[in-house]
Amino acid sequence: MTGTESEAAAYEFTTLTCIPGTMHYKGSKVQVLDLPGIIEGAAHGKGRGKEVIACARNADAILIVLDAGKEGLNRHREILEKELETVGIRLNQQPPDVTFNKKKSGGIRFSSTVPLTKLGPDPERLATSIMREYRITSADLLAREDISVDELVDVIVGNRVYKPCCYFYNKIDVITIEEVDQLARMPHSLVGSVAKKYNVGEPLEDDPLKKMIWDYLGLTRIYTKRKGQQPDLSEPVVLSHIRKGTSVKSLCQNVSTQMLRDFNFAMVWGKSAKHSPQRCGINHPLADEDVVQIVTKTNAQQRQDKKYQQQVQGFSDKYHKKKLDAKKKKQSRLRG
Repeated sequence: MTGTESEAAAYEFTTLTCIPGTMHYKGSKVQVLDLPGIIEGAAHGKGRGKEVIACARNADAILIVLDAGKEGLNRHREILEKELETVGIRLNQQPPDVTFNKKKSGGIRFSSTVPLTKLGPDPERLATSIMREYRITSADLLAREDISVDELVDVIVGNRVYKPCCYFYNKIDVITIEEVDQLARMPHSLVGSVAKKYNVGEPLEDDPLKKMIWDYLGLTRIYTKRKGQQPDLSEPVVLSHIRKGTSVKSLCQNVSTQMLRDFNFAMVWGKSAKHSPQRCGINHPLADEDVVQIVTKTNAQQRQDKKYQQQVQGFSDKYHKKKLDAKKKKQSRLRG
C-alpha cells in the first residue's frame, strides 16, 4: 500500500516495531504506521500493548487488519474492540451532545432538552451520584440527546477519544464464498487478499482499500489560486474534517497565520459554491477539489482595524529584539 518493506511471514506477530510509510492517493500523501499486533490483556500492558495503543490513540483513523481464515473461531475483532474500549478509545462513535463544565462552587445543576429514557426514573439523581463518585461537587451538565450511563461517564471523565475505524479481512482466498459474503456484510468492513491482489493494489494504484481509508479520514483537497493566475493543481492543500475542519478558516490556518489575520474575503470555484466564482466569508465550508483565492485586507483597511497599533508595536518589538541579539552575538564573537 505504501511501498515500504515490512517483514511478513507465515506465523503471527512478525511486526515487532512501528514501521512508517507514506500512502499516495489522489495526489496527496497520507502517513501510515504499521504497528505490532496486540493480544488480549494489551490494555493492561500485556505484550507491550500500552505502547501500541498509545500510538493508535494519537492517530486520525485506525485500520485493523484481520485474518479471515481465523476470525470465525478466535473472534479477534471483538477482542481488539474490547481492548481499545478499555483504554478510552471509542470506535466509529460520535461524542455525546452534552455540555459539561466544572465549577469551584455552586453545587451540581443538571438539565436536559430531551427526555432521558436510558438513565432510569430519576436521571438527575443518577448523574449527581456518578459525579460525586468522581469527587465532583460543583458542575453544570446539559444533555441535548438521550444518553446512556456509559456515555455520561465518558463525558464526566473527559479523556475519551473518538476514532473512525475500518476493518480489512485479509486472506479471503482460503475461505468459502459464503464466509466471504458474511464478513463483507459486517459494518465498516472490507474483504480482500494481499497475496492475490484482491481489493489491494500496488503503491501508486488506486484500490478500494485506499478509497476506504480516504473516506474514513474525512480528507478534502483544496487548490489555491493567485490573482490573475491559473490555479496550482500540482499539490493541493489537504484539510481534515477530524482535525481543524474544512472551512476557509481552516485553509488559512494551514497556509499561514498571517493570512488568517489579514483575511478580507475568499473567491471560491467548485462544488461548494452556488455560482463560480462566489465571494465567501471565513466560515464557508469547502468541498473536495474546490479552488480558492484568498483576498487579504489592503493597507487602508488594516489601519482601520482596532488591533492595528498593537500589531505594529509587536512587529517593532520583534525587529528590535532580533537586531539587539545579532549585535550581542557579534560583540561576543569579537571578544572571543
